[in-house]
Amino acid sequence: MSTTAGLTCITLPLPPGYRQADFLAFHARDRQGLAEQVAGSTLHKGLIWQGAPARLEVGFGDSTASLRIGPAGTLGCSGLAAWGRRFLGLDQPVEAFEAAWHSHPLLGPHLARRPGLRLSQAASPFEALSWAITGQQISVAAALGIRRRLIEATALHTRDGLACYPDAPAVAALSEAQLRAAGFSRSKAATLLEIARQVGDGQLPLDDWWAQGAAPALIRERLLALRGIGPWTVDYTLLRGFGYLDASLHGDAAVRRGLGQLLGGEGDAACPDPRSTEAWLAPFTPWRSLVAAHLWQIQA
Repeated sequence: MSTTAGLTCITLPLPPGYRQADFLAFHARDRQGLAEQVAGSTLHKGLIWQGAPARLEVGFGDSTASLRIGPAGTLGCSGLAAWGRRFLGLDQPVEAFEAAWHSHPLLGPHLARRPGLRLSQAASPFEALSWAITGQQISVAAALGIRRRLIEATALHTRDGLACYPDAPAVAALSEAQLRAAGFSRSKAATLLEIARQVGDGQLPLDDWWAQGAAPALIRERLLALRGIGPWTVDYTLLRGFGYLDASLHGDAAVRRGLGQLLGGEGDAACPDPRSTEAWLAPFTPWRSLVAAHLWQIQA
């Protein structure tokens, strides 16, 4: 671990069988690679790091992951290591989940096919929340296009030109008209601006909640009080932004389609309704997020 020439560099050990391909695929889901680019076994991501545009590089070896970020900021090696473990999903006890449910007659075979499946994480809680708002009730392809135009509208770049996903202050500086031009509906634009403003002025301390391990119930209560935020948006934010392993994604269409395939349903039964999906997921507490991850993969 070192901080030299404006870069902080660390190496993290990986558990046996770490699924680096899943991590890279999640961050390469926008094939235009505006703010995330995958080259071989390395992710290059532009993000706002401690208030400034920075390039993050995550490279994988046989049993380690190397993280480099610059400008380094003031977080230091230990801070980057803690953040990196969350970003890579290394703190997720997937082995305990698999041990508990490996004999389940329906889910068990899928756990055996994808051992070590983790929940891919956004770089920050704000990125997770803003992406969840973007993706409300539209396809992933449409959401990626809007996300791309949001990145272009904020026009943040590293010193060598890599675009950066914006932080809350950068989004708050946009106008509703700019967000509408990027493809946000009027209601989504208003919600995103309000959230960005509240994050910026400390009313919605997402990063503090992450650092302090705030109770999911507190986060849920505060987010649901905001106009334009519903249960699916909160669950998705908890899952991607806080690594919460017990979010019930019963309102997620892809989760419901995956469950339908798992149950062997046809016609209307191929996509169970949210209520029956919630009931099916309930016994898997406190691992419902990980079950959702496997249900997503069933359709892949």
